[in-house]
Amino acid sequence: MSIRELPFLTQINLRAEPDQRMPQRLADVLGLALPLTPNTVASSANHRALWLGPDDWLIVGAADEARVIEHSMRDAVTGATASIVDVSANRTVMLIQGERAQELLAHGIAIDLHPRAFGPGRCAQTLLAKVQVIMERRSDDNAFHVYVRGSFTSYLADWLLDAVGRPE
Repeated sequence: MSIRELPFLTQINLRAEPDQRMPQRLADVLGLALPLTPNTVASSANHRALWLGPDDWLIVGAADEARVIEHSMRDAVTGATASIVDVSANRTVMLIQGERAQELLAHGIAIDLHPRAFGPGRCAQTLLAKVQVIMERRSDDNAFHVYVRGSFTSYLADWLLDAVGRPE
């Protein structure tokens, strides 16, 4: 099992009431369609969009893309009621992967992480060890991205390391 930080990923929060053309314009810019099904993730080669609410998405990209993504998205939503905010500095991302990753996370989370309930391409806003996080299951069944506020990163890392050492 490995636990590591993926620092500085671009994270853009999009709040919007899509008009008739906006979803297609955003799809052209991002290379993916915004997910409309609750708690799902849409992915392309360069970006991911996490459904956070009926009019709320987190767009994730490489570390150096924030300005480009933000400006492209602003052009795509012209004329629509929308908010686009770079929240990259708000959270860091922890990659937890390996055969026991699901078991480790299950120690501190109330949602069912079994692949039948929370399979690849799913996300959820929840609590992990009493910390508000966004949990994303990656395409590999044994890999999770945990989006956590920077001020809670050390606490959560310590909790995870402690949980790894707990006997079964």
